[in-house]
Amino acid sequence: MKGAEIVARVLKAEGVEFITAFPHSEVIDACAAAGIRPILARTERVAVNIADGFARVTNNRRVSACTFQYGPGAENAFGAIAQAYADASPVLIVPGVYARSDLGVRPNFQGVENFGRITKWVGGANSVERIGELLLRAVTTLKNGKPGPVVVEIPDDLMNAELPSRAFKYASPRAGRPQADAAEVKETVAALLAARNPVIYAGQGVFYAEAWDELRAFADFVQVPVATTLAGKSCFPEDHPLALGAGGLSRTGMVEEFFGRADFVLGIGTSFTRSHYTTPPPAKATLAQVTNAPEDMNTCFPISYGAVGDAKAVLKQMLAEARRRLGNGGRRGAKDVARRVAASKAAFLKTWMPRLTSDDAPISPYRVVWDLMHTVDRRKTMVTHDAGNPRDQTVPFYEAIVPHGYIGWGKSTQLGTGLGLSMGTKLAHPDWLTVNIMGDWAFGMVGMDFETSLRANIPILTVVMNNSVMGGYLKHMPVARTRYKVDSTAVNHARLAEVLGGYGERVTRPSDLKPAFRRAIAEVKKGRSAMIEVMTREEPHFAPGKPPK
Repeated sequence: MKGAEIVARVLKAEGVEFITAFPHSEVIDACAAAGIRPILARTERVAVNIADGFARVTNNRRVSACTFQYGPGAENAFGAIAQAYADASPVLIVPGVYARSDLGVRPNFQGVENFGRITKWVGGANSVERIGELLLRAVTTLKNGKPGPVVVEIPDDLMNAELPSRAFKYASPRAGRPQADAAEVKETVAALLAARNPVIYAGQGVFYAEAWDELRAFADFVQVPVATTLAGKSCFPEDHPLALGAGGLSRTGMVEEFFGRADFVLGIGTSFTRSHYTTPPPAKATLAQVTNAPEDMNTCFPISYGAVGDAKAVLKQMLAEARRRLGNGGRRGAKDVARRVAASKAAFLKTWMPRLTSDDAPISPYRVVWDLMHTVDRRKTMVTHDAGNPRDQTVPFYEAIVPHGYIGWGKSTQLGTGLGLSMGTKLAHPDWLTVNIMGDWAFGMVGMDFETSLRANIPILTVVMNNSVMGGYLKHMPVARTRYKVDSTAVNHARLAEVLGGYGERVTRPSDLKPAFRRAIAEVKKGRSAMIEVMTREEPHFAPGKPPK
């Protein structure tokens, strides 16, 4: 068999059903011959984004793979791999590379030299005999520990080199789910129960451990309110009495209030990485951390209590320890915390309701989020934002009530990422509605890949908030805006969606939002991607602050 066939056999053994790609790789046809569906995007970047989205919502239980051409293909994919690395997303990437005779020749791009800082692991094959060995190591690395993209680079001549079939052996590696040290668990639980105003801060590690039920059971038992990171949004139901919502660059008033008084923060499945797009833990609070990545401890903030292990396993240990200390009833009967959360939420929504229900035109982007949330079936809908203002307007107000009902991302914030992520999530859950909310400039980065969703039969709903400016950026270039009109756009995105073969509709009046969403959802259910373009106003005010009247 050829080197490319080895890749296909490994992917087949891992149960891979599709591989994303663009524009050429020997792996594409080898996978097709093995019964693995190739999905060709219009750019390498979106091909990686699709695989990234699939990996996120399948919780690393199914291998998500991507391939692309050597040289310029690998160069074009660089940004999307960096995005996956920033958000710790487990994608298996098998790029081509120049033939071995051309390696080390400038300016030929070689991933082993360049991908090392934006991947969890990268390896390069130097013989056809080593391809299977490197793939085994890559998949083992992919499945265990902190998630992240891994790369196996195979030179072009090795893609076509022959290996006797009898020499190929591959057994799928297992994923470990380690428990924490018992003493660490006891210390952490004791400190949590002794705190006056504790908060749980849950991250996307809860998803990868599939620990959302354990998180809810533990929070209920100890009656501690739960906030999530941006990437962890929807791992805890936001309609739960103890839910504070997500803490990103923008955040709910509940996060602001309860973080403001917190004396103890227990991070579960979060790296506590300092980021512009994640609400930092309060400086005065004692921090505890449950993580499967000890290298994430004490990186940005000092950790007083730590438990290293899989979030699901450790939460079970912590619940058992809390039961031992509190008895079988726990604190379930205490409703003071829930009442405070409810009061905080009511006050927050009251402050923002004029924006959320505004009848003004151009339309408030907050009205778009509010009406969308009250139109879709949130138990079978996955929503994701894009970078910039749409993220900051959506995160505090779209209430996610089921795991992966919202796909939060953004420790790197590349415009246009949400489009590919939404296609990947749709591939993972074809019976769910998938919605990506993006700005007009984000659509400009990747918009032609709306056609990919049509050609590849991945029906999604795209909501474009078109305020015709680069929202949030123009304050940095007032002269360029005034003198050269650098922000002016006049694209009819809904019409473009129709030209590409999808359903398109432009909305200019708030009262038309819900009917337009319902029409678009009906088209998606028929198997056709749809776009609702909403003519919005520029909105410079973000939660948790109070908007002007």
